[in-house]
Amino acid sequence: MTPSLPARPLFLAAALAVAALLSFGLYLQHGLGLEPCPLCILQRIAFFGVGFFALLGTMFGTRKLAARVCAGAMLLCALGGLGTALWQSWLQRHPPADPFACGPGLDYLVETLPLAEWLPKVFAGEGQCTAIDWTFLGLTIANWSALWFAFFAGFAAWLALRRG
Repeated sequence: MTPSLPARPLFLAAALAVAALLSFGLYLQHGLGLEPCPLCILQRIAFFGVGFFALLGTMFGTRKLAARVCAGAMLLCALGGLGTALWQSWLQRHPPADPFACGPGLDYLVETLPLAEWLPKVFAGEGQCTAIDWTFLGLTIANWSALWFAFFAGFAAWLALRRG
């Protein structure tokens, strides 16, 4: 019988991966000047949710029920982000006549939050959802987000269903 990996290091690996992805997104925004669109903001929030619940899993992963709840919450956040990333990928391949038709702007929501002093710097953006400003290996940011969300969804489902 092979020993199974404890849940806590697995959750920590996921939290660190999300932190790296969010840091890269902030680099693209503030370092390269790429403005995120409303769908990018929603994906950023979904990544934050995945990372938050992975961090909770790191803290409480020794309890089987807590680990499963954290993994289930990670799964829900990842599926929401996956749907958003796939929608943006579809919009980029089939742009509507109005490039800002990806959904309502999040400026109003961000500006009305209590943390309006610093939150807009992280989450605000006026970019177009159909714009392709950056690619790597032929994939857009939305495509890469979809791949990462699919990975996190599969990883979270595995964490929730595993025996160890």
